[in-house]
Amino acid sequence: MTTSTNLKPTESELEILQILWEKGNCTVRDVHEILEKSKDSGYTTTLKLMQIMHEKGLVARDTSSKTHIYTSLVNQQKTEQHLVNKMIDNVFNGSAARLVMQALGNHTASKDEIDSIKKYLDELSK
Repeated sequence: MTTSTNLKPTESELEILQILWEKGNCTVRDVHEILEKSKDSGYTTTLKLMQIMHEKGLVARDTSSKTHIYTSLVNQQKTEQHLVNKMIDNVFNGSAARLVMQALGNHTASKDEIDSIKKYLDELSK
């Protein structure tokens, strides 16, 4: 299993991982049909990406049937945490506050999201 210290999925690999995290086990065709809705990508490109992800240890591949089934081997929360920490260090000079202010300044948060953020911050300050 891949550990959070060596997670280096590309942007395209992250898109595939997000599909696997949401849907669970998928074929290349399943993943391709979802990707196709938001970007112009060929089936063979999706297949090659998933093969590379298998080689990197990001996904497992069940070859017991004619149609290969892929499953994520990396934990969503750990991957997100690793990537956010990397972004905080590399883009925001280690300042989580700058990241949050930038995110909220560029995105209109719903009332529920703001309430959740306030609740989280209250718990942190206790």
